[in-house]
Amino acid sequence: MVPARFAHILFGLILSGLMSCIVSGISTLRAIGLPPGFLGQWMGSWITAWAVAFPTVLVVAPVTRRLVARLTRP
Repeated sequence: MVPARFAHILFGLILSGLMSCIVSGISTLRAIGLPPGFLGQWMGSWITAWAVAFPTVLVVAPVTRRLVARLTRP
């Protein structure tokens, strides 16, 4: 198990992984259709997208939390 102090990092890792997988799959499908080798193309796109998405989530999440806190009331 991962210690609770790393929960925000694990959350970002899982969230960015799932989101980048879905978005890269849709983008790859729209770009090249469904040819032989689609899965390999998708996985290549996904790894690249995840490499960008994970650090982005870690940087953007605190800003987003502050913005949401300002836009909502208790």
